[in-house]
Amino acid sequence: MRRRNFIAGLASTTAAWPVAARAQQAERVRRIGVLSNKSSGDVQGREEAAAFADALKTHGWIAGGNVQINYRWGAGDGERYRTYAAELVAQAPDALLAVGGTVTGALQRVTRDIPIVFVATSDPVNRGLVASLSRPGGNTTGFLLFEYSICGKWLELLKEIAPHITRVAVIRDASQFSGVGEFAAIQAIAPSLGVDLSPIDPRDSAAMERAVRDFAHQSNGGLIVTESGTSIKDRDRIIALAAQQRLPAVYANRYFATAGGLISYGPDEIDQYHRAADYVDRIFKGEKPAELPVQAPTKFELAINLKTAKTLGIAVPQTLLARADKLIE
Repeated sequence: MRRRNFIAGLASTTAAWPVAARAQQAERVRRIGVLSNKSSGDVQGREEAAAFADALKTHGWIAGGNVQINYRWGAGDGERYRTYAAELVAQAPDALLAVGGTVTGALQRVTRDIPIVFVATSDPVNRGLVASLSRPGGNTTGFLLFEYSICGKWLELLKEIAPHITRVAVIRDASQFSGVGEFAAIQAIAPSLGVDLSPIDPRDSAAMERAVRDFAHQSNGGLIVTESGTSIKDRDRIIALAAQQRLPAVYANRYFATAGGLISYGPDEIDQYHRAADYVDRIFKGEKPAELPVQAPTKFELAINLKTAKTLGIAVPQTLLARADKLIE
């Protein structure tokens, strides 16, 4: 009797093995292609990549397990964007994550079928990336970097932390929709604050540096560094230049303040990667990008570098200190 029971149990266990094997095979590994506008060694880029992977994990998608994430780092180079977009699409991923509007456009030119979720993108409707914010249409949706109204806030903050300023140079990328829109929003508020604006549209890093040095020859100057691939690529150079020329400067991104910039105000970009992971999960479960609305930021952060303020001889107002989300000693 014991022998018959053992053989029967062995047979039932053996029969179950193919079922378990088939279940494992059924859980297909999903693939995500990520094209970033930063370099592979950029601290911000690495933090964003980690945030995206961690957020996917909360939805049950484990990098290196049931999802494979392939990264390409464009570092603000248009030619790289085109090359890497083609490489990622050729791998036939289940979804693509695009960092920035220029990157999104590069991916769209290669595929109109693979779902694309973008982050850190300004004005996607006027750029032709989506049909509308509420119903994007096509294969693309994602998360706005900010609305242009925030750009006037940069000038207000610069005047608050350095009231003597009457001249402000604005580093922007005029070849992009965002560069034009950002400057227009700053320009609209400048007269009420008694500030004259000077746009700086650098063709390259050397031209940008010459323009800032020329601007700094006169007194009472300040600097606004808008959000663009160019400013991200030249982040360290711009921060060092502002310090050398003793120009109080406001930046669109917290990482500038962390790296030595005076003050920054903008959306919590890490939060965008958490929300992007949610959209990728929903797409994996059958929802269409065309029906997922483009969303605006919900979290903003003000960062002040107190060490830089002291070096510039700036006494940060208590009202500003009280509003800061991050004070860098």
